[in-house]
Amino acid sequence: MARIRSAASGLTRTAGALLFLAGAVALMGIITAEALYPAGYSTGANMISDLGGTEPPNSVVLQPSAAIFDTAMVITGLLIIVGALCAYVGFHRPSLSIPLAFFGIGALGVGIFPGHTGTMHAISAQITFIGGAVAALLSFRSLAGPLRYISVAFGAIALVNLLGYMVLQDKWFMTALGLGGLERWIAYPVLVWLTGVGGYLLAAPQPAPQQ
Repeated sequence: MARIRSAASGLTRTAGALLFLAGAVALMGIITAEALYPAGYSTGANMISDLGGTEPPNSVVLQPSAAIFDTAMVITGLLIIVGALCAYVGFHRPSLSIPLAFFGIGALGVGIFPGHTGTMHAISAQITFIGGAVAALLSFRSLAGPLRYISVAFGAIALVNLLGYMVLQDKWFMTALGLGGLERWIAYPVLVWLTGVGGYLLAAPQPAPQQ
């Protein structure tokens, strides 16, 4: 029994390390790709995925930003997927690990299918945004202490902005930041949450009781 508990704790810590690294790789990959973008990139006007290639028609793919962004997304996706699997086995919380897995699959798809590929990229991006926001919201059931409330807040910020734009389009008040700014208010809260929950799992706390 002690060995089983030790193995579960080890898997939980591994999940935490992988998720923490995933958030860091995504954020630093985006920042680096933005810094090296040859010309004309605006965090307000440009979508994050424009770093890998702008939407068709008349798509533009500029290096080295495209390679950096795409590689970062592939690594991020793989880290999240493996982290979600470790969390599922070690932490025993499907409400956290299942949406996390979808989050990772979406991020992997964003890297494999850059913006200029069209439909597959759009599908991958939606899976990423929805999976990440839902994972943050549902993690309330699995976490303890202040982080559970912070997780709900960050997940809600991401999901409300996503749904607000989907329903109201340009009438959604956050479009005042530009589509790139709005998208960052969807993506960044989830990435910050990801590093936070990764740090939480690194400490291998006892799982909170199911609500």
